[in-house]
This record gives sequence, C-alpha cells and structure tokens, in this order.
Amino acid sequence: MKRLSIFVRAVSVASWLALGCASVKADPIPDGWQASGLKPIGYTDLGGRRGFGNKIAIKRVGDRWYLYKGGNGFEVIDVTDPAAPVFLKVVQGPAGTSASQVTLSGNLLILGLSRPISSEESSGHADGWTTVQEVAPKDKPFEESVQLFDISDPENPRALSKWSAGAQGSHRNGFPGGKYAFLSTTVPGYRGFILVILDVSDPMHPKEAGRWAYPGAKAGETPGAITPSYHGPAFVSPDGKMLTVGYTPSVVNLDISDIAHPKMIGEAKIIPPFVNTLTQSIHTAIPLWDRKLVYFSGEPMRRNCTEAMTPVGFIDNSDPKHPFLKSMFPTPVPPPGAKYKSFCDKPGRFGPHNTVTELYNPDVMTPKDTMYVAWFTAGLRAFDISDPRDVRERGWFLPPDPPAPVTSQGGTLTSNATQDVLQDTRGNIYVTDSAWGIWILRDEH
Repeated sequence: MKRLSIFVRAVSVASWLALGCASVKADPIPDGWQASGLKPIGYTDLGGRRGFGNKIAIKRVGDRWYLYKGGNGFEVIDVTDPAAPVFLKVVQGPAGTSASQVTLSGNLLILGLSRPISSEESSGHADGWTTVQEVAPKDKPFEESVQLFDISDPENPRALSKWSAGAQGSHRNGFPGGKYAFLSTTVPGYRGFILVILDVSDPMHPKEAGRWAYPGAKAGETPGAITPSYHGPAFVSPDGKMLTVGYTPSVVNLDISDIAHPKMIGEAKIIPPFVNTLTQSIHTAIPLWDRKLVYFSGEPMRRNCTEAMTPVGFIDNSDPKHPFLKSMFPTPVPPPGAKYKSFCDKPGRFGPHNTVTELYNPDVMTPKDTMYVAWFTAGLRAFDISDPRDVRERGWFLPPDPPAPVTSQGGTLTSNATQDVLQDTRGNIYVTDSAWGIWILRDEH
C-alpha cells in the first residue's frame, strides 16, 4: 500500500468567523483539518445551520446533482460542482417536531417525523421510546411518522402527504424505490421502534402494507433482559424476497415473500455480548449482497467512552438461516502530535455512527474494497475491506474542533462530531459534522 500523506492546517478563528460573510456559492474550506489519504475539495456551512440533524441523500437530474440533508426539515444543496457547493434552501419541517431523517428514490423523498429527542436521551441517560407505546393524543405538540415530498423539481420540493402510526414517530427509514418504503417507527401497543412496511405506490395516499416486531416487543409479550427496538434502515435482497435489518438484540433476516406477514429466517445475536444502548445497540446493518456479508455497528451514547465498547464488524450471511460474526473493525487512534492519547480523552462521543447507507440509490457508490464510517470525534475513517476477515484502516479525515461551542440536539459541542457519509458515483464523498456543515472529500488512494 502506498504511503499515505498527512495534511495539517492551522486553525484560524478569524477565518472561521469569516465564513458567515462568505458567498454561499463558494464557502472556503475551514482551516485546521487533518487527513491521511483523504482530501477536502469543497465545503458548505449551510448558511450557518450547524448542530441540526445530519442524514443525507442525493439525486442526479441530467448533469445536475442535488444533496438533501435532514435538519428540522431538510436542506437542498446543489453539488454539481463539488468544489463549490451551492446552498439553495431549507424546507421547514412541522413545528415542534424532530425532522432530521431523509431517504429518497426517483422523484419521491420521505422525511421522518417524531417528537423532539431530549438531550438526556441523546446522551444515553434516559429513554422514552422503549416502553409500550400509547396512542398519542390528538392535541400533541408534534407530528410523527413520515411526510412525503415530490422532488421532480429537485430545487423546489413539494409536500404531498403525511402518514401517521399514532405514537411518538419514526427514525431511520429506507425507501429503495418501487411500491414499498420500510419504516422504523413507534406504534401503539409495541415497545420501541418496529418495522412498518408502507405502500407508497399512491404517494398522495400512503397506507400500511405490513409490519414485523421482534419477539418481546408487543404488549403482553415478555421482552427479557434486552428490550427489542429497531433502528433502521432495512435492505431488500436483489430478488426482493428477503429483508435484512438491525433489530436489537440481533441482525435479522426476514422472509418478505408475503409482504403483509414477514417471517424470521435467521438471526445473529449481537447484544449481548456487546453493550446494550437500547435502539442504538444495533444502529446499522447493511448487506453487501455480492459478498454475502452484513456490515453492522452500534452507536455510542455516552461521552468519553463511559460505557462498554460499541461494536462494528462483519457478519457472514452466506446462510441466511445461520448468520454469524466474522470479524471486527480496528479502533481508530489519534493522529501524530494530538493533544490526547486516545479519542476517549477528546470531549464528545467516540465510536461508529453512519456509513454510506443509501446503497439502493443508483447515484450512490456501492462499496467495493473500501468502507467509509463516520466516527463522531474521530472524524471519517476509511477501511480496507478487501479481506473481510482482516479489516484494516487505510485513511481518515478529521475536521477541526469549532473555535466556539456549538449547540446541537445532543448538547453543547466543543469538539467535532462527524455524523454521516455518502459517496456519489463520481467518487465525491460528502461528510456531515454537527460542529460544522458538509465537507466534500476525494479519496487519494
């Protein structure tokens, strides 16, 4: 492997403050970033909208490219020229509502809606989602589940409809296109989030087509030591017959040949032995269908590693009835010369969050020998997965810490907090960070 170059830029408070006065057509790349094998080519501070939700999706229309980022609704960014992204607009979400999760296919975008998440829940010190859900009152101060948008005019999304499950709302939903969207949502009479399959063939009138909950999730069932809860998203096999989901406490394969009544095929138990952080225990489960693997990870909830380690690794899914743990990813270490010996000593959460998720989107790059993982205070990490039994880190990108504290959903940030990543088929890598905005990178490997 060629030697990876390391880039370092000095942080300048004055240059950071100047961003607010810069043209949205060409925000300067902030100073202070560090990298090995990855290099920033563009940046947008989203008009100063830092600290909001950070999940992203992309759409190509002819020779134009548009990025959509959730955050109290969602933002629209023209990334046709990745070196000069243009922040176009904000589509506001409903008042009093957390609306930070987006997924899209074709001309339909689905925005997740839920009650606001408290800072205590975000930091892992409370949880109001995993009790048996009750019917939300009609006068509730928030909207929940999903809102559908027509994005045939990509710069001017048009609201079409809403669908409600009747409880506290949805989280990470997936829409691979076609007739069905796969929701992670709370439903009256169930503990935590469950899988709801939504028929969106008529986007003006979406309707439930099926649902599945892990044993112990339904009221009247005994959950055992681990309360089941489903984070999402779900992934449909190429033949359309199987769904793979991360549903605490397991990575689960479901038979969806009868869409109204999914049935478990097999599962790989993950919790225990790894830490139970409730819904986030299995934050992500992404099948690499051609390699018969499933990438999975949890999400750390508490700052400075004050809980057991968060898992990230591969599951062998060659036999969907009997998937098993194959390997674990290495733990990132700070760059040379860092002020801390471990990222655990850097203020904030340290551990995996999102990888490139919208793989069903034809405008998104499918992983081959590299996976990119957003790792909160450790920035973006690039892993060589050519040998899934021996995963190795081969690059990284670390945004600077903000020169002033940033208010976010999870509390006040004094360090970077890298949240999500997406790579388009041109090779551009989009990285969201709650302390900043969107960084656009290229892999020099």
